[in-house]
Amino acid sequence: MNAAELLAEVRAELAAVEGALAEHRYLIELEAGRVPPASLRAFAGEQRAIIASDRRSFEHLAARFPESPAGPFFMEMAAGETRALELLNRFAALVELPREYEPLPGCQAYPAYVAWLALNGTPGEVALAFLANLAAWGRSCARMRDSLRPVYGDDAVAFFDFFAHSPPDFEERALVLVASGDPRRARRAARLLQAYELLYWDTLADAFL
Repeated sequence: MNAAELLAEVRAELAAVEGALAEHRYLIELEAGRVPPASLRAFAGEQRAIIASDRRSFEHLAARFPESPAGPFFMEMAAGETRALELLNRFAALVELPREYEPLPGCQAYPAYVAWLALNGTPGEVALAFLANLAAWGRSCARMRDSLRPVYGDDAVAFFDFFAHSPPDFEERALVLVASGDPRRARRAARLLQAYELLYWDTLADAFL
């Protein structure tokens, strides 16, 4: 099985989780205008912690696997997190995120697993996990962008727009890494990361809706 076939199989296996994310009540309530401001502050606070952690995770992966293609791939992912954090700060300021926000455990399971992968995983595991995950995250961000733009404006939702579109060569470069890894372990990484993505949204919804 080649890397593209493995990705297709994993996406099929995760279809139920993808469906749960697409129909998630947090996003539905947001689109209906029924999400309280406190939940948007929480979203910004959770993302601030997640992005800072993921950036360090990608930097660690680049240090563990410095040779091309893995090293440059992970350094670019780290650079993307730096840019995302800059954009997030605009949104965080508008929703009045407090400096001392305390993250929710369920939301932080996602970056905790990314950090575990950075310490213990292989480039192929990480690449497949993010290939499987980023499409769903991107669709969720696009929905948040479209819902929040009329209230907060284009500049404030630039963070969501950033994640709504993957880099044009991301999948191709990630598949090169997937091809070099253990399919069983990579499949597990994708399954767990997507489960933690769903837990993130469930936690936000349970806390504020």
